Amino acid sequence: MSYVVNGREFDREPAPGQCLRTFLRELGHFGVKKGCDAGDCGACTVWLDGTPVHSCVTPAFRADGREVTTIEGLGRPGAPHPMQRQFEDAPGFQCGFCTAGMIMTSAALTEEQKADLPRALKGNLCRCTGYRAIEDAVKGLGAVETAAPGKAVGTSVGAPAGHDVVTGRAEFTMDTHIDGMLHLKVLHSPHAHARILSVDRSAALAVPGVHRVYTWEDVPRRRFTTAIHTDHLVDPDDTCILDDTVRFVGQRVAAVLADTVGAAEEGCRRLGVAYEVLPAVFEPEAAMADGAPQLHGSHDPFVRDPGHNVLLELHAHIGDVDAGFAAADVVHEGTYFSPRVQHAHLETHGAVAWMEDGRLTVRTSSQSPSIAKVKLEYLFALRPDQLRVFCKRVGGGFGGKQEVIAEDLVALATLDTGRPTCLEYTREEEFTTASPRHPMTLTVKLGAKADGTLTAFQVRNVSNTGAYGNHGGETLYAGGAAVMIYRCPNKKYDAWSVYTNTVPSGALRGYGMTQPAFAVESAMDELARALHLDPLELRRRNIVRPGEPLVALHDGPDDVIFTEDGLAACIDLVGDALARAADRPPPGPEWLVGNGVASSLHETAPPTEHLSEAWVTLGDDLRYEVAVGTVEFGEGTSTAHVQIAADQLGTTPSRIRLVQSDTDRTGFDTGAFASAGLFVAGNAVLRAAGAVRDRILEFAAAHTGVHVVMCAMDDDAVRCGDRRVPLAELVALARRRGIRFTAARKAYGSPRSVTSNTQGFRVAVHRVTGEVRILYSVHAADAGVIINPAQVRGQVEGGVAQGIGFALTENHHVHDGVMTNPNLRNYRIPAFADVPRTEVLLVGSTDSVGPVRAKGMAECCINPVAPALANAVHDATGVRYRALPLTPERIYGRLPAEQSVPAG
Repeated sequence: MSYVVNGREFDREPAPGQCLRTFLRELGHFGVKKGCDAGDCGACTVWLDGTPVHSCVTPAFRADGREVTTIEGLGRPGAPHPMQRQFEDAPGFQCGFCTAGMIMTSAALTEEQKADLPRALKGNLCRCTGYRAIEDAVKGLGAVETAAPGKAVGTSVGAPAGHDVVTGRAEFTMDTHIDGMLHLKVLHSPHAHARILSVDRSAALAVPGVHRVYTWEDVPRRRFTTAIHTDHLVDPDDTCILDDTVRFVGQRVAAVLADTVGAAEEGCRRLGVAYEVLPAVFEPEAAMADGAPQLHGSHDPFVRDPGHNVLLELHAHIGDVDAGFAAADVVHEGTYFSPRVQHAHLETHGAVAWMEDGRLTVRTSSQSPSIAKVKLEYLFALRPDQLRVFCKRVGGGFGGKQEVIAEDLVALATLDTGRPTCLEYTREEEFTTASPRHPMTLTVKLGAKADGTLTAFQVRNVSNTGAYGNHGGETLYAGGAAVMIYRCPNKKYDAWSVYTNTVPSGALRGYGMTQPAFAVESAMDELARALHLDPLELRRRNIVRPGEPLVALHDGPDDVIFTEDGLAACIDLVGDALARAADRPPPGPEWLVGNGVASSLHETAPPTEHLSEAWVTLGDDLRYEVAVGTVEFGEGTSTAHVQIAADQLGTTPSRIRLVQSDTDRTGFDTGAFASAGLFVAGNAVLRAAGAVRDRILEFAAAHTGVHVVMCAMDDDAVRCGDRRVPLAELVALARRRGIRFTAARKAYGSPRSVTSNTQGFRVAVHRVTGEVRILYSVHAADAGVIINPAQVRGQVEGGVAQGIGFALTENHHVHDGVMTNPNLRNYRIPAFADVPRTEVLLVGSTDSVGPVRAKGMAECCINPVAPALANAVHDATGVRYRALPLTPERIYGRLPAEQSVPAG
């Protein structure tokens, strides 16, 4: 067969049944991405004779004799297509994994189609941006600015990798080919709880191309936790690489190593596994009951109560809640439920391993290569110098890649065979085996005086950690922040993290705070209505103010700096914005209209130790190399680090060369989660760049005889008094003296400050169908000093969009431990048509101890979204919905009869 790809002819026969996506990647066109392999996400979009198609569902043979265009061939070197330039200038991407497909679709749109983007882009999903920036890109609206020397902070400069992202040259984890590479596939358990009695490998090993079958008998018997934290002791060592007991449907049973993915999959199908099926329990309340099936025995020292499946429980109180409720004029109590939701990052988990100069090298899609390295050292008894772990660009994370769940198997196979190995998750494996958000059931009881003053605040939280305890304890602690937001002399928090025979829960944007925020902010709204107070006014009267203690689980000292009233400012901004939007009409008379608000406080770094080290060096080419371990997956830390360094060094971002996320080339970094990529790593960059600046200035002062206070950085020179000394002159002189302008500095996640967020919605609810339409969305955020306005706005918009999905459409449908909708088509993350434009209002404060007094926004902005939507739906319908998601059938089923028919 003959193929023309990007103007180049290939004579090659695809494999029987091969899709065009895998065929093009075999030819080296890695800009064609895998997001679903089901035609749902559009990340694989290419042109066939100028028409966009999803290459994952297009048979390769259909391209025979036709012209195929991928993102790499859309423009020419040095002359990108206009749509590529527009996406770079908007910027119309964050992680960038969907961008190639989005551009290929957008570049083919007619003017008529551009006028109806909800329909035109229905086949392309983005999990990061919230789509506003994509719309701006398609319409040619730019936001990227050029920064003057030393003036990068506060400017919307473009991402360092922006050009590579839009032209398809940016490398993601699986965008590589190594000669002789083998492929791993995993056999997953069909049972929620079972003991593996035997595994017959003979038929699998007889499959041509199969090299190995690994079971629990072939792996190191070292228990560990897949969760990533600096202090591994905060998570239970309850997991094995492969185990002889399976505790959820989807758990690894065996791994097959073969020459091809197809051979490995066939090997998995031919394994003969004998199981002893054990009793299972799926709900945490049932798991805590006497006589419940036990998941982990007394051999696990982390389990507080091995007889009742309790991983961890917390009991804390301040004051006397019973007395507080007795003193209240109004008491409200309600129980609220937040289900499992999935990260749905478009790049699935994956890793590649190979041996290089006698060392194991692992290329992975991880939010923390440093800690992944530590875990692999432990599991395989390797010295630090025997292992390198690194990341290329990562296609979304949201906490889902704060785990080690692919790296261990590729390391095992490569150490065993000496050959390169890769493992790439399917979309179904993401849904059934990767770690979703913890389902939580929270009972909130509030007492208040008639004037709205809180007298008692009690929360009971039962969290379903699933079969293993990764993140189970830390997310339980994190929920205390929802109690911290309001001033009250009497507080009580009781919480349990419980093992069940379901997929293990994990870290997800908001990290243990999103579920309690939904419960507490819904309860506050209900309390306000019982008191006949405006919900915003009730919040104003009770929010914690600067100078007051941030009391949640204890009243002891902490390391949080809280000196400005950012939360009150956020509440006022949203209140004013909703008042301005009060005249936005519903789509028609059959719609009910209401407003809703919610707020949150979020600490700017996790309470557990977080460490980052940065190295800054002035090179002979007069560019500054900034080396930092933080991974870039759309949160924008790379851009912020470049801006911080450029300001400290009095230069422009173009003269900063960033090296990141490589344990051979960067210092230790706990990881890009909990906004620490900005807050902690950003401080390390600030300090290292400042140290290099000071060394240059001191050297220049000594060289010119001018006092150092009269010296200042001036882009590619140093101004010493009235003399401008080129850096080239100083570098040459320093080299002759054996001096290098370089420095390393560390930063820790302490002290911390707090971010404040308030979300407002105006919604319409259809009386007949229960459909919810968002008429207006506004979000106010205290982000401290704004490093990059376009990026901050994008993070908020993306967080709001993700929160809308969690609130309205997304849910793991689980029956007897089995997820029944493990694909993007049925799980339903928001598409372009589902997400309104959000008005983003930023409060400028200076109480942060982050770099240049900035605060991270990627994490916290999601917390108030779901409760604000629930409160708006209640305001519209008069019905309180205390369980998510707010699907049309759930809403319609409880509407009063007089509301559920059209008026007139």
